[in-house]
Amino acid sequence: MDIINRITAEIDKVEDVKLVDVDPGQATNRTVVTMVGTPDQVLEAAFQAVKKAQELIDMRNHHGAHPRFGATDVCPLVPVANISMEEVAKLAHKLAKRIGEELEIPVYCYEEAAVNESRRNLANCRAGEYEALPDRIATQEWKPDYGPTKWSDKVAKSGATAVSARNFLVAINFNLNTTSTRRANAVAFDVRERGRSKREGNSLTGKIIKDKNGKPVMIPGTLKYTKAIGWFIEEYGIAQISMNMTNIIETPIHKAFDEVSDKARKRGMRVTGSELVGVVPLSALLDAGRHYLKMQQRSTGVSDAELIKIAVKSLGLSELYPFEPKKKIVEYILEADRPKQLIDINLSEFVFETASESPAPGGGSISAYMGAMGAALDTMVANLSAHKRGWDERWEEFSDWADKGKQYHDQLLKLVDEDTNAFNKIMDAFALAKKTEEEKKIRKQAIQEATLYATRVPLKVMRLCYESMEVAKAMAELGNPNSVSDAGVGALAANAGVRGAFLNVKINASGLDKKDVADKLVDEARDIANRAAFAEKEILDIVEAKL
Repeated sequence: MDIINRITAEIDKVEDVKLVDVDPGQATNRTVVTMVGTPDQVLEAAFQAVKKAQELIDMRNHHGAHPRFGATDVCPLVPVANISMEEVAKLAHKLAKRIGEELEIPVYCYEEAAVNESRRNLANCRAGEYEALPDRIATQEWKPDYGPTKWSDKVAKSGATAVSARNFLVAINFNLNTTSTRRANAVAFDVRERGRSKREGNSLTGKIIKDKNGKPVMIPGTLKYTKAIGWFIEEYGIAQISMNMTNIIETPIHKAFDEVSDKARKRGMRVTGSELVGVVPLSALLDAGRHYLKMQQRSTGVSDAELIKIAVKSLGLSELYPFEPKKKIVEYILEADRPKQLIDINLSEFVFETASESPAPGGGSISAYMGAMGAALDTMVANLSAHKRGWDERWEEFSDWADKGKQYHDQLLKLVDEDTNAFNKIMDAFALAKKTEEEKKIRKQAIQEATLYATRVPLKVMRLCYESMEVAKAMAELGNPNSVSDAGVGALAANAGVRGAFLNVKINASGLDKKDVADKLVDEARDIANRAAFAEKEILDIVEAKL
């Protein structure tokens, strides 16, 4: 851990880079480090970490269960937001060139940064691992993209590094109720995309069949975009299937878990749980939670926290040690640094904050909150209806409505803070200097831009509140009759959000110099208000009739 801490300390020194996860593996003798930040700063942090690893790790003495060929084995760059894969590929080559030239480490570029198709797959670049490097780097076919092509004491100590641009990779280990690496490998070969070599007779021990070029004929596995091997983890006393998933949209985590479980069962084993290495995108666990709720024929329109809980339980992510969402989910890690928001405080605190002498939160935030509460009530009715005894065959119908309602209340909750932020932008613009003519011009433009934004936010609140009334109407007509009054209250709250936000549109639009723009925004808002009023009456008529 001293070596690991000294390497990650180099990352901590770089501004605008956040070290989000350090995941050491004892049996693998391999640590996965995840950082996030702006491009140039991430490249600097990565370079300094590679440099420190070169100094502290001697590959001549390194052994571990995971394939490897360098002190910094792989350094993949992953686009998170506001950057294209093409841009990231260029950054990967920039980093690889610097590592090769300044540190004199052989570097291979793979995946989206690969210089040719044969190098796209990391396994090809790392074939034979560290032990094969002395011969490989001197060949025309496998000479490094950057750095030395001759074996030396310096290269022997550092080994090689693979740098890439790629999509988010999820590394997950599936725990088996066996200690046999061979049996774990059998399942890994069943599922991984590359599959296994075709053999004569016995599929495990028969002679490997080769094609006319002398290469093994492969039987593809069942899971695309996956790489997998089996190993024994001494610290836990179990065999695992270690899997890298390179496209979790096409092959999501839950699909891999179910497939590995099925193949293990057919070989007389059982998957007892799993272990996520490094961090994971929120969407991966939300999708898993929905998948397992659907298998139970239960509504998926529940909170993110509930979906994550179902995913963790279903995938057995806490079998080896507690799974902590705030430390393992990328979005939650990044949110840890943001200032506290209005929706982070409880309802009592929100009321007291609203009542204080501060002008924000004001009517716009309250309107968004009313709309969110209305959509939440509609979602509740949908969830109750999905679980109503005797309505089992209709669970999916109401689950779809619950999902719609959840989307509305999630978006409206975000607008609670956004409306306050919009007001603060206006205040900031008014606070700008106005001594010179140039300063006055800049200040005036800033005020107009902030005012336009502050008009559009409540207009969006209106639109979402009105659209959420579709769910309220459906629940009044189709939902659990015992909760019809809740659907009615949901409609009332939604229309209250519409009417309140309309007042904010009008008062903010009055501050716009371009009257044609202001009139257009107010006209759109008035149209939404009229339609919402009609929808409220329609829904309440249904409710009253049922009452």
